[in-house]
Amino acid sequence: MTDNVKDNLTVSAPDGLSLGKQVEYEFHYNPDLLQGVPRSLSRDTLSLNPLNLPFSGNDTWTGYELSWLTPKGKPQVAILECRVPITSPNLIESKSFKLYLNSFNQSKFENANAVKDVIQSDLSACAGSEVDVALVLPSQFASLSFKEFEGELLDDLDVEINEYSPNTAFLSQSDKNVEESLVSHLLKSNCLITSQPDWASVIIRYQGKAINREGLLKYLISFRQHNEFHEQCVERIFCDILAHCEVDKLTVCARYTRRGGLDINPFRSNFEAPYPNFRQARQ
Repeated sequence: MTDNVKDNLTVSAPDGLSLGKQVEYEFHYNPDLLQGVPRSLSRDTLSLNPLNLPFSGNDTWTGYELSWLTPKGKPQVAILECRVPITSPNLIESKSFKLYLNSFNQSKFENANAVKDVIQSDLSACAGSEVDVALVLPSQFASLSFKEFEGELLDDLDVEINEYSPNTAFLSQSDKNVEESLVSHLLKSNCLITSQPDWASVIIRYQGKAINREGLLKYLISFRQHNEFHEQCVERIFCDILAHCEVDKLTVCARYTRRGGLDINPFRSNFEAPYPNFRQARQ
């Protein structure tokens, strides 16, 4: 890659984020802990017009460590599910989200609906758009199940790679028209601020000229040392495939492993609705 291409991949993080800094945990409800990150930070590097995005979708979050107190002081637990629209001005910064959820631990609420309503209001204010929130209560836990992406697995392909920064030169296609779903569990990127590893499984579902599978796998692996937030990586993958491969319909969805009790699952598509939330083996 040339230096110019690498420069175009650089996304700067805003000042003032708690991520990467030592903080005190708060155990009483504090909505001020939430911090948003402008989506424009990465979309500007992709030359995306916020009024005419090439995709639709959402960012689905699952929070496994939500707890609060009843008015009598008895602890309650639930699994949080929330969906942030990709048209929101901000994405929600993950560490601030974790700190925010921790602030419920010693806070009293009338019932689960009251907790849900407060979280929905606070997340919507942080994102700048309406966020959909649901709580899965312990009585519903037995209904939860594991599911994996359905498609052709790329990971057994015998490829050699020594490029670990996103390189679109790996992307190519044949003249054959196909409709297929390709899956990899080898997507890894790094946090934009702390450089901690982010691990994900990804599905690429498309219709158009057949994408070269070895090249696609090498392209996905080339994110291995790339520093960007989860949502930004998925949008970059979508835009790169759309720009460098002859596809008419395209979906890119990644399910990241959890950190601090939270997993993030961005979905971007130009032809289908976001998939229902589910949990994979690594989540």
